[in-house]
Amino acid sequence: MTEPILAASPNSPARNRQILIVYTIAIFVSALLLFSVQPLFTKMVLPRLGGSPAVWSVAMVFFQSLLLAGYAYAHGLSRFADRRVSVVVHLLLLVVALLTLPLAIATGWGTPPASGYELWLLGLFAVSIGLPFFALAANNPLLQAWFVRTGHPDGRDPYFLYAASNIGSFLALLSYPVLLEPLLTLRLQNLMWTAGYGVLILLIAACGVLLLRAPATAAADSAAGDSDAPAPAWLTVARWVFLAAVPSGLLIAVTAHISTDVAAAPLLWVLPLSLYLLTWVLVFQSRPLLPHKWMLALQPIAIAVIVVLLAYSASEHNLLLTLGGHLVCFFIIAMACHGELARTRPPARYLTGFYVALSFGGMVGGLFAGLVAPYTFSWIAEYPILLALAVLCRPPLPERRPQWSLAIWLLIAALAAVLITSAFTSGKLHEWFATNRVLVIGDVAALGVFIAVVLRAAPAKLLATVVLALVLIRLYPADEGRIETVRSFFGVHKIQVTADGRFHVLLHGTTIHGAERVLNDDGTPVTGRPEPISYYHKDGGIGQAITAIRERKGGPIRVAVIGLGSGTLTCASAPDEHWRFFEIDQSMIDTARDPKYFSFVSKCAPDLQPVVGDARLTFAHEPDGAYDLIIVDAYSSDAIPIHLATREAMAIYQAKLAPQGAVLMHVSNRHLELASVAVGIADANGLKSWVASQDAGRDAEYIFATSVVISARQAADIGRLAGNDDWTLTAPRAGDRVWTDDYSNVLGAVWRRLRDGED
Repeated sequence: MTEPILAASPNSPARNRQILIVYTIAIFVSALLLFSVQPLFTKMVLPRLGGSPAVWSVAMVFFQSLLLAGYAYAHGLSRFADRRVSVVVHLLLLVVALLTLPLAIATGWGTPPASGYELWLLGLFAVSIGLPFFALAANNPLLQAWFVRTGHPDGRDPYFLYAASNIGSFLALLSYPVLLEPLLTLRLQNLMWTAGYGVLILLIAACGVLLLRAPATAAADSAAGDSDAPAPAWLTVARWVFLAAVPSGLLIAVTAHISTDVAAAPLLWVLPLSLYLLTWVLVFQSRPLLPHKWMLALQPIAIAVIVVLLAYSASEHNLLLTLGGHLVCFFIIAMACHGELARTRPPARYLTGFYVALSFGGMVGGLFAGLVAPYTFSWIAEYPILLALAVLCRPPLPERRPQWSLAIWLLIAALAAVLITSAFTSGKLHEWFATNRVLVIGDVAALGVFIAVVLRAAPAKLLATVVLALVLIRLYPADEGRIETVRSFFGVHKIQVTADGRFHVLLHGTTIHGAERVLNDDGTPVTGRPEPISYYHKDGGIGQAITAIRERKGGPIRVAVIGLGSGTLTCASAPDEHWRFFEIDQSMIDTARDPKYFSFVSKCAPDLQPVVGDARLTFAHEPDGAYDLIIVDAYSSDAIPIHLATREAMAIYQAKLAPQGAVLMHVSNRHLELASVAVGIADANGLKSWVASQDAGRDAEYIFATSVVISARQAADIGRLAGNDDWTLTAPRAGDRVWTDDYSNVLGAVWRRLRDGED
């Protein structure tokens, strides 16, 4: 049994103001720390697994799971009638957690296993930051429960404090890439976070004192009504879980989609997560800025717009319009779901149980989108699945049944039968649907909006229409040519056969990572040794560097390549040369070895045995002075993993160079300017750098402009490149801060690319 819930009490107005201010600040600071630790510690972990974006998805699953544990702990602690038990136990937990700080990766978790990265990551997070995060996770519901029992008049409906919590989370998330990462080292961020944790303990202690000084009982008219309120039914609790699970899963799914199939740009994960947190802020306001009925009316339209956006191919979309469309529609859907949670929230006495249901739903959605889906589907299938489930988040409304409604449903059934049957047949009808796929799918989506908004039909009927539209997207794909997908922990890769069958292309999202010509212009198969193309053609920066180092040595060279991709560089080797490849993603190795995808490896290096694992860990074990040329060509989406472009990483490369060796970094990128980063880390290790960022001048398909930086001890080490007009001796930019394992500035690289444009 809990104490009677306090509302209006003998507290003076000044004391009530004090209670409100202290509790609001404590909840705000707690949320600020809770969400700033997520990017901070995840950045510390990223180098262990190649900078893979999946590290963030698994981190989200961990944080959501521990949030559930914290909420359950708060729920149990708030059940004690003696308020002193709750205060003392929680303060002891916070102090014990403080003793584990500052944050650090636990001993024994430095090297990841060969497989099972997700479970390994969850274990690393648990033993490294589990206790302090658990204590932080409990603060929001527990402090709200304490606030109810202080006798403050607003204790009758304390959910506004949840908005304060999410404002703190929102600001923490936005401030990290904009302020903390560009200005502070990881070590300083860690120390500041630890100091903030200590301040929070003092604030929570003050909250505990205010609680213990509050009257033991209070005769409040409004509280009496709460005390008689029945406990929520299990069906109500289940609906809370569902309403929380769908937007939580959509958060991860839409992040995966926009960073894979829309734009492989850095920091994109910040945008959907920021919008997700903003919805919690808005729906729990006493007077919501965006009324819930508006969001419910807009939700079917948002779902229909996403369906149409999914129907477009990557080559057809306007980047800003498509990205904005997905994000705005996600915001509307999340607002509708979270608005339903706010509308159906229970009386204050059931507050902690309500938060347990919310956190459990968040964990379920995160587990599905972050762990189950990547193992189950070879593409981002979780996005359309969760989009369809979002339909069921709509509350039942009085249905309008015009006389012609039966005709509508017969028309939908006939349309579904014709479209799906046509997909498995040949002939003009199939061709017409394939040609007009966006129009047909858009019409089906518009029909769904009509059913939901005009007819106000039951959610199940709208669901049927949405599912039909999503099925048509899969039956009538937009991509030209044939597409196969390969999904692993490190992302979704596509192998595309162009419509004319002449090229096989490797893509990570919208970024091409390699290509091979398989048919000549006359349609005959290409025979013999494949020619390196895309970024690796002989006249490009990478091809010129390999030739120059080979000529400078006057014989076979020893080369280390970080990143395998489609295996193109295996065909850049010459007889009697030793080339060693380092690749973190086993699925990429399997793809490069399979002749049905690419034949570079099978024809040029059939006995290839790449070193599997993160290159920072595996390459460090190579013998010193072993290589004439080290090529860093590792991609994570559209960015070189940060930990491979730091001063410490360059020191490792330098140690492995032969006396006249050179390091070549491939820095072609649409979103980040990385040439200055490569120049800076080389200079910090006493190396000179030459930059080549212009096209070699060949006018042919799948021959790309390439930006590269070659670094060496002396100009003579790079042979004729030192006198080549395409290569410019480049000094570090004045004022640029060198990237290290403790400091990097991704936003700065984005800004330089926007400022300077494409090279």
